[in-house]
Amino acid sequence: MEFGIQFFPNVSPEQKSGAQYFNEALHLVSLCDELGYTNVRIVEHYFHPYGGYSPNPLLFLSAASQKTQKARLITGAVLPVFNHPLKLAGEIGMLDAISNGRLEVGFARAFLPHEFARFGIDLNESRARFEEGIEQVRYLLKEENVTMAGKFYSFDGVTSLPRPSQRPHPPFWIAALATPESFVNAGKKGYGVMAIPLAGGKMAELIELYRNAWKSAGYPGKGRVMLAFHMYCASTVEEAISIAREPLNRYLNSLVDAASDWLVDTCSADYVGYDKIIASLQKETFESQVEKGAAWIGTPEQLRKVINHYYETVGGFEYASMQVNFNTISVENATASMKLFAKEVIPAFQNNKLL
Repeated sequence: MEFGIQFFPNVSPEQKSGAQYFNEALHLVSLCDELGYTNVRIVEHYFHPYGGYSPNPLLFLSAASQKTQKARLITGAVLPVFNHPLKLAGEIGMLDAISNGRLEVGFARAFLPHEFARFGIDLNESRARFEEGIEQVRYLLKEENVTMAGKFYSFDGVTSLPRPSQRPHPPFWIAALATPESFVNAGKKGYGVMAIPLAGGKMAELIELYRNAWKSAGYPGKGRVMLAFHMYCASTVEEAISIAREPLNRYLNSLVDAASDWLVDTCSADYVGYDKIIASLQKETFESQVEKGAAWIGTPEQLRKVINHYYETVGGFEYASMQVNFNTISVENATASMKLFAKEVIPAFQNNKLL
């Protein structure tokens, strides 16, 4: 298993300025190569403390590329629904060049109704825009003189520049929450899948669906699964809880607030059951997240056991993408946590020592 760090800004200007947040985040990125974290990931969201500091993940990853030499740079994820494919393809090629071929591109459908409303886009167009957008970006990266006539965007004889450094294009990922079709489609396409145990889905079943679809499509190996976790590692359990408990609870509350439209009068055939998903998240707490293994909070010894147990429970996964500075956790505490985790947890999972 590989371990990476991810950034999901969950702060307001009253808590941290944008300058402070990103200075701290880039400091944490600068530790990755030395400590053995193999990838850096960041989201795309808008307008709300839940993710709103990151409207352009490629912009942050460009800065991150200058703080590392080895870590892979992963969008987790870009949203085709809010981006023109011509612009997105050009930016991907540019960052792949800047990073010397270290970019990996995760795509997501977006799921917050307030974002769709502010961009003036119908929720019921979500899936169609997502599928069209990925295919158009893929062709623009893979081919030259591309002509495509889509429902939302069309273009004729376009060669996107710069050409991607990785051929035919940087590796693709699909972000999936709890919809089985999303896991199956990612496997059929030969893309990696990014998932979030936070939502309490039947992760073992979903991962199995993905791996079966991957195998049925004839791809070698068994695909790539990345799961996201909140992580805080400390020398005592009391310290870990005292530092991480309230920030994680605030993060959960902010998520529900950002998605609260699903609980009122919002519905869409493209998001069946999302009202129930958000309603279930209303019940989540620090304690429930830790208990189910969705948050890795504790001492190195505890985390080694928790990670190994979760790995076995879901049938294995290749990448753990960890939020280390969630909500208002200080850069000093996040740094100490990253260093302790790297020293006493990561080595236990290298060369399958525990797995």
